[in-house]
Amino acid sequence: MGAVLVPACCAAQAAEPQAAEPPAAAASEPEADDGPPRPKPPELEKPRPAEVPDDAALVAAGARIGEVRFQRLNLFDTRLPEEDRLLFRWANKLHLLTRESVVASHLLFKPGEPYDPRLLRESERILRRESYFRDAHIRPVALHDGIVDLEVVTQDVWTLNPGVSLGRSGGKNSSGFSLEDANLLGFGKELGFSFKSEVDRSSKTLSYHDNHVLDSWWDLQAQYSNNSDGHVHALAVKRPFYALDTAWGAGSQVRDEERVDSVYDRGDVIRQLDVRERTMSVYGGWSAGLQDGWVTRWTAGVAYDEHRATLVVPPNEAPPPGTERTLVYPWIGFELIQDAFSEVRNQDQIGKTEDVSLGWHVTGKLGESLPGLGADRRATVFSLAATVGHALTPRQTLLLSGSALGRVEDGQLQNSLFKAEGRYYLRQSARRSFFMDLSAQRGVRLDDGQQVLLGGDNGLRGYPLRYQSGDGRWLFTTEQRVFTNWYPFRLFNVGGAVFYDMGRTWGQGAVPDASHKLLRDVGFGLRLGNSRTSLGNVIHVDVAFPLDGDRSIKKAQFVVEVKESF
Repeated sequence: MGAVLVPACCAAQAAEPQAAEPPAAAASEPEADDGPPRPKPPELEKPRPAEVPDDAALVAAGARIGEVRFQRLNLFDTRLPEEDRLLFRWANKLHLLTRESVVASHLLFKPGEPYDPRLLRESERILRRESYFRDAHIRPVALHDGIVDLEVVTQDVWTLNPGVSLGRSGGKNSSGFSLEDANLLGFGKELGFSFKSEVDRSSKTLSYHDNHVLDSWWDLQAQYSNNSDGHVHALAVKRPFYALDTAWGAGSQVRDEERVDSVYDRGDVIRQLDVRERTMSVYGGWSAGLQDGWVTRWTAGVAYDEHRATLVVPPNEAPPPGTERTLVYPWIGFELIQDAFSEVRNQDQIGKTEDVSLGWHVTGKLGESLPGLGADRRATVFSLAATVGHALTPRQTLLLSGSALGRVEDGQLQNSLFKAEGRYYLRQSARRSFFMDLSAQRGVRLDDGQQVLLGGDNGLRGYPLRYQSGDGRWLFTTEQRVFTNWYPFRLFNVGGAVFYDMGRTWGQGAVPDASHKLLRDVGFGLRLGNSRTSLGNVIHVDVAFPLDGDRSIKKAQFVVEVKESF
């Protein structure tokens, strides 16, 4: 944990902000004595020394970066009496700390460069985005002769995850076994093997991810899955736009998948399709970087998309003609990002620092499939997605998102899906919040086997999974959330929720006589936030009571799920 001088060759730039998903809400932090414990080592919450001026003064004085010191904190802070236990000391000894060179490779700044507080905050975000860090903090610690020294503090989490997983939603069970390390030997590489048994299939998967190949910003991902209904083979190599000021990006990927898709009605499978998909793409992009708080990026590439689907029939019957599609298309894309990030706690996680965005993030892509390139048809391929947040008051935030993707053939939409969502947060105190979510989606001429579904596995917790189907659906959820002071075994942050869900599907979809009755449920649940391992998820244990539906539905649904958020 000692201080070291970072050579200029070891410092690198940090990763691109992830704003594709709807950002969490920002709110002013209520008084500290109303909140749950902050199980952070003191190093992660230290303010800058009094003798070091604020950021504005350092920038105005033209300060430059001098020494960069690292503190790499272990899993447990054994200086705290509640964490000075034999098991925790063993865990610290068994764990290999993330190497200093790995931490340094995520930084946007180098010694000798002008001091820029924005680059410190962006570096913190990219460090915290890595699953092997629980938290990260960068602060000035000394000023001498116009040179400002910095301290980078990170805390590791347990990354070797052998374990058994069990879950239940919509009346169906799932289970799995996995052995993975998200920080192999402290080098920041991820290697994993898993076996899962879920509703649709059982699978054996081997995966590898290295987002700093040979200490560069090239990213390598590989997956090999042997499934009960087919396989997945995938490989991707890319240099992403890893920071707001990144000037160029490029990449290539290939995926080969065989699977069986099931068509559902009232939770029952009514037919199945053998599906084969193969996709390939190569692309490159460029950007002028951050200008006046905005980033604009342009990307161009070529893609190959092959899809085959055949109805599954008994062995002694000949299958009817299936659907086939081969698209080959050049495309151009754009991305617009607003630099508007904030830090909150107890928003969609429990007791963790969350990096949130209230700015705009818009992405789009447009391509034209051409028979002359090997396609079997002419088609226009499109995608568009946007998110934005509004701080209505210091304690109220509204998040809006929308997306559209599909293609146009002969003037008609084909296999197109449109989505919209609004999320509202009211921070009542540091330990209580009120949450509402309204979402809708609409499919247009979806491929057979693709459905718009609603049930216990996608938000309507009081009903069987995939209970309703149609061309579209809407779902409203409201929750009263509680974040408690309970921190059992210094391993889990505990929360709870009381909720109400309401929604329905509409349209014919893949099932002509599907039911579209309004469905409602109420319930309550326990939340266990996991901040000590690289899984970084929230365990949901819910009991939901359906208020509608037919007599075949149980009076209470027991739901156990692992999600990325509250």
